[in-house]
Amino acid sequence: MKLAEALIMRADKQKRLEQLKERLLRNVKVQQDSQPAEKPEKLLAELETLTKDLMLLIQQINKTNSNTKFDKSRTMSDALAERDILVQKQSIYREVVKSASVTHDRLMRSEIKFVATVKVAEMQKRADDLAKQHRDLDTKIQELNWKTELTE
Repeated sequence: MKLAEALIMRADKQKRLEQLKERLLRNVKVQQDSQPAEKPEKLLAELETLTKDLMLLIQQINKTNSNTKFDKSRTMSDALAERDILVQKQSIYREVVKSASVTHDRLMRSEIKFVATVKVAEMQKRADDLAKQHRDLDTKIQELNWKTELTE
C-alpha cells in the first residue's frame, strides 16, 4: 500500500471515530423504560477495534515518514514539520496584515487615531511568499506520498 493510500485510510478512520463518538453519546442515556437506538456495549466494542486499527495505521505512517528520505538532508518527517510551521507563520502574517489594515474613521479630531506599526505591504508580501513555499513543499510531499510504500 502506498503512503498516500494509508493517509486517506487514516482520515477515513478518524472521521468514523468521530461519528462513532457521536453515536455513542446519543445512546448512553435514554428516558426511563426506553431502549437506546443502538447498544452502547456494541458501540464500545467497535470503538476499541477502530482505535486499535487507527493506532497501528498511525504508527506505520509515522515509521514510514521517519524512514523516508525527502531530499539529501531531510526525511519526510522533517518536511512535514516544515510544512506545519509554514502554515502557522503564514496564518500569523495574514492576521498581522488584517489587523494593521483596519481603518477607524474619525468623525472628530478629538477621537483617537490609530496607525500601523508595521509595513503592511511587506507583511502581505511575506505572507504570499510563505503561501508559495507551502504550496511548493506540499506538492513535493504529495508526490512522494504516492511513490512511497507504507512500512509494515
